[in-house]
Formats: sequence, C-alpha cells, structure tokens
Amino acid sequence: MWVLFRGASPLRILLSLRGEWMGRRGLPRSLVPGSPRRRYRKEALPALEVPVLPLTTTEIRQYLRTHGIPFQDGHSCLRAPSPFVESSEVKDQTNTNASFSLFIDKTTGRFLCMTSLAEGSWEDFQASVEGRGDKAREGILLTEGPEAQDSEEIQRIWNRAVPLGELPDPEEAQLARVMFGLTKVTDDTLKRFSVRYLRPTRSLVFPWFSPGGLGLRGLKLLGAEGQGDRVRYVETTIPRPGAFHNLFGLPLISRRDVEVVLTSRELDSLALSQATGLPTLALPRGTVCLPPALLPYLEQFRRIVFWLGDDLRSWEAAKLFARKLNPKRCSLVRPGNQQPHPLEALNQGLSLSRILRTALPAWHKSIVSFRQLREEVLGELSNVDQTAGIRWSRFPDLNRLLKGHRKGELTVFTGPTGSGKTTFISEYALDLCTQGVNTLWGSFEISNVRLARVMLTQFALGRLEEQLDKYEEWADRFEDLPLYFMTFHGQQNIRSVIDTMQHAVYVYDVCHVVIDNLQFMMGHEQLSTDRIAAQDYIVGAFRKFATDNSCHVTLVIHPRKEDDDKELQTASIFGSAKASQEADNVLILQDRKLVTGPGKRYLQVSKNRFDGDVGVFSLEFNKSSLTFSVPPKSKARLKKIKDDNGLVAKKPSSGKKGVSPVCNWISTPNWEWMGPSPTSRPLSLEGLALNSRSFCLFFLNATTTCIP
Repeated sequence: MWVLFRGASPLRILLSLRGEWMGRRGLPRSLVPGSPRRRYRKEALPALEVPVLPLTTTEIRQYLRTHGIPFQDGHSCLRAPSPFVESSEVKDQTNTNASFSLFIDKTTGRFLCMTSLAEGSWEDFQASVEGRGDKAREGILLTEGPEAQDSEEIQRIWNRAVPLGELPDPEEAQLARVMFGLTKVTDDTLKRFSVRYLRPTRSLVFPWFSPGGLGLRGLKLLGAEGQGDRVRYVETTIPRPGAFHNLFGLPLISRRDVEVVLTSRELDSLALSQATGLPTLALPRGTVCLPPALLPYLEQFRRIVFWLGDDLRSWEAAKLFARKLNPKRCSLVRPGNQQPHPLEALNQGLSLSRILRTALPAWHKSIVSFRQLREEVLGELSNVDQTAGIRWSRFPDLNRLLKGHRKGELTVFTGPTGSGKTTFISEYALDLCTQGVNTLWGSFEISNVRLARVMLTQFALGRLEEQLDKYEEWADRFEDLPLYFMTFHGQQNIRSVIDTMQHAVYVYDVCHVVIDNLQFMMGHEQLSTDRIAAQDYIVGAFRKFATDNSCHVTLVIHPRKEDDDKELQTASIFGSAKASQEADNVLILQDRKLVTGPGKRYLQVSKNRFDGDVGVFSLEFNKSSLTFSVPPKSKARLKKIKDDNGLVAKKPSSGKKGVSPVCNWISTPNWEWMGPSPTSRPLSLEGLALNSRSFCLFFLNATTTCIP
C-alpha cells in the first residue's frame, strides 16, 4: 500500500508581512492543485532486527526481467514503462524515452514516475507489479489536494512579489541589485527565470514550479543582513528545507540538452546562464545535501559540471555528489582566487566559459604519477584553514589542538563511567550539526527521546521545562537541523549498523556518524569466542567505512577498569591496541572530581594524526543547559583579567556604545528593525559609489527607513 506522509509538525511562519498574514503558523508542504503529491518527512532510520542484505542493481534487473518489464540502463537509475500512467497516455507518447517514464534508483530501489509524480519504495513497486493491494494505484493517483489555506498563502506571497524591473522606484530597484550583487544581471535573465522581489521584506523570491508546469509548489526567499563589514545572505524556504526539492531552472531545460552546470546558489545560476547560455540548475540545499529524489531529473545529461563555490567545503561536496551521479560523466570546477562563485566571477569581469573549460574530471581509472596529484596538493597548501576541516564554535580549545573536524577520519572517545561522555559528545556533535554537518546518531545505550531532549536543551542553552511556551519555537529550529537518528537500541549486529550508515550517506549525505557505544554492539558477533577479536573486527569495519565513504565516525568506547586515583591513558581503552592504532584522533574525558573535588573535568587529546598537536583543556559543566562549553557571555567575562593588585580591571565608561541597527529581514518574525528605532532620514543614492560591497553595507548598517 502507498503511504503518503504529511509533516508531523507545522512550520513556523517567518513571513509576517501585513494584516491578514499575521498570526498564521501553518505553511504549505505542496502546492500543486489536483495532481498527485509527494509527501516528505524527516524520520528516524529504520531499525533492522535481523541482518538484511542491501538491494543490489543485479537484483533489480533480475526482478524486472522475471516479470517481463523492459528497462533501460541509466547513469544512476533504471528507466522502465510506468504502470501508474493510463494506457491512453502511453499511446500518445511516440517517443520511446518519453514512454519509459518510471525511474528506479539503482542503489535504494525507490522509484519516481515523471508523468504522474507517483513515487515509493522498492517494496511498493513490487506490490504494485504483483497486484498486492487493489487500492495501491488509487492511493497514488487520487491523493487529496492541498489545503485551501496553504495554497492561498503561497499564492498571496507570490502575487505580492513583483519583477525587479517593474519596481516603480528606480532607486529602490538599484538598491536591490547592489544588495544582491545583480548589477550585471539583466532584467531579461531575471524574467526568464521568473525571479521576483518582495518589497515588504526586501527579499528575492525564487519559485518552485512542478514538472510540466502544473503549478507553484513552493518558494525560496533570499534576504540580506549586515554582519560587521560583510553581508550575510539568509534563506527561507516554503515548505521547510527537508521538503524543498526544487532544482531551480528546471522548467528551462529542454529534452535535447545533454550538458548542465550545477551550482549551489540561485544567483550563480542566473550569472552562468546569462554569461554562457548553457543549461544550469541550482541545488535546493546548496552544498549540504543532494536528495536522491532529484537524480531522475539529471538522468538525461551526458556531462554534468559542478561549480558549487570557492572553498574546500564546496569541493568536497562536489566530489561526494559526483559519486551519486556516476563520476564518469561529472567534472568539477576547482575553487581558487581566479575561480570564485559564478556571480562573483561575472562581477569581476572574468570569463565564465574559460573557467568551465578548466573543469577537472571527477573520475579516473588510476593514478600513475604525481602529475595527477599535484593540483590536489596545491589546493590543500593554498587552503590550509579549510583543509583542517569545520571548526567548533563552542570549543575553541579543541580547535587549537585538533584544528577542525575532517571527513574520512575515525575518532575514538572514552572516559570514566558517569563522567558525562554522552552529554559531552552530544554537544560536540550538535556544534558541528548547527554548522551544516549532516549528522547520524546511533545511540545504543539511551533512548532517542532522551538523547533528543538533552540535545534540544543544549541547543536552547536552557531548560525548556521551565519555559514551555517557547518549546514550539525551539523545536521548529531544532527540526531544521540536518540531524538523524538510528532506531537501534542495545546489542546489534555490526553488518546491520554498517548497512544503515551506508544508506544514510547515500540518501541524506551524512558526513558524521556518532556511535555510542561500542560495547553495546558486541553481543551478536559470532566471529570468535574471543571478545577482543570481535571488538577489533568492529573497529576495522568502522575504519573502512570512514575511509570508503569520506565520512567521519566518532566511536565511544568504555575504558577498562582503572583505579579512581589514576588518570586514563590511551592504553586504558577497552580491548587491544587496535582501536587507538586505527583512530585518527583519541579524546579522553578525564574526571578528577572524586579525588580533588567537583568541577575538575578536562578533555585530553592524546592522539592527533592530522598535525600531531596533543594537550588538555579544562571543562566546566553547566547543569541548567547541560553543556560543557563556555557561553558567549562567559567568554567576554574571561577577558577581564585581574591586574597586578589582584583586582578586576574595569573598562572606563564612555557612554552608550553606538550600534548600527541591522535589518534582519528573514530571521525577525515581524520584519522589524533590530536595535534602536530607525530615524526618518530618507534614502539617497547621490554621492555614493555604487560598489556592491560598500553600498550594500551602507544600506544594511545605516539608520534608514524601511520601504513599505
């Protein structure tokens, strides 16, 4: 049977424009009236009680041949005639490729019918082919339409927005172009991509149209806010990011197109299309994730060029996405000073066509000499900070030692029983997750509900049981994090766990897996009666997974029994030396509170394969927020060092510090000014150099009046 999911919790309205739009929380999850809908929800990965072998492409092909279903072999999908299309529609499709409108993912078996937009799992497809469930077909094609309130809401926002070239005030239009770096993008390009401008929020609006032009399914709003001497762009998607599967620019793609350029931002697609004339698409979630649901739309292309950004993180994401799309047809634009984002390249007068010609193939049969490696080495030497990985925002001392969190590494974490290992590692992972590191949690010791409660408290930096009126607000923000949970609990088979992790890497682009803890997984292992040998095998499996999938694995291991008055060492990790040998990093949570009094906890980095720096730093546990990190306010207080007389030096008062108000267009619920009330001084472009950087910062930081 077909199960179409509706989101479990509504999306908080961030777009409170005026009058009738105030006070609503529900936002649309689908906007195609009268046609089949695909529902998405972020859900825990299924638990596998018994070992289940993953589905293989050979098994899919064999099943199709057994049931007499013709198919074509594609790059990442198999194409077959769709059983969910009326026979009359199939007869009208004289083109063979058009009649093969069902796409089956080679890795997961999930399918998508491009004609009816029906989709489901491999088990759903088998049930339909074998005639199990008389209403299966009906369940797909006769789905109820969207709620009238949702459809009207999205349409009202879209109707309120206007093309940038049709703004009545030329100064306002020029201001918007400078703010978003569109001074060299023509009105014809914006009109061709149906880009609009929402005046009350001063945001660009990018539409999500259904395949075949059936209607408007969603919107992405792009706003700008000042951050010191920089401009920070903020995105808001309707529906939520997890359900926003829009390939921006897809309606402009022709069936005859065989080459496409993929970007991480809609603005880059505008620049590329105008400068080169090539088909271009923008990924809905940038470098965070490439949902497998989008792969069928990319099957027609023989060559795909990734131009995702100008940093090492974009380069790593491009290589990861290329593995999904078949690396043999993918090329990557290497980030560099002369190869920035496409929009920046257009504004700097660089040749985008020349940069595309320098794209490197993502696949090669073998590396025979240093010649194939020299560009990779140059990239790491030129981007030392980015090569070090994602830096923690809550643990600056950890950055000082480990330098950052890197893909493809194995971290072993240990500490005494009751010292707070799970609490620390949850904040450690949450810190990275809030920075866009897709995280999969495998908690084998405590339930997911309890773990989520701890992480939500750490995320909110306070106990929500004392302020339940703020729960919905924090829960909505927490739900948008790229965080997933395995539903395993207790002893599990290592093969089942590895299969689930591989599924998460493919479907959710997970790049950090936390396993808490190793001892709870060893009960089902029948490899040997030697418990140490079984543990060595599991550690080796995680090491191989991390390397093969370019995914960081954090493995929590209990230490062996030690005297309370002795500090733990690397040799204190339970088992043989294999765990510490295979690990790239070894972290030890030392707890001396039983000997020297409360609060004497510190983290020891005893192994660091990246650059060899090791050391220790103290931790202070905050019971109200369940965190080990120092809050931002506490950091400021720590800077007030005692003077020579032992007194805290006080900064002389100089009156109220002037702070330029910043208009947080997206993050502020009612689109109000942050900081002091704005004055009534009108805007003027006279006397200002129309430089994208300085003029935009002037607008965002000056005390001006919002345009109604």
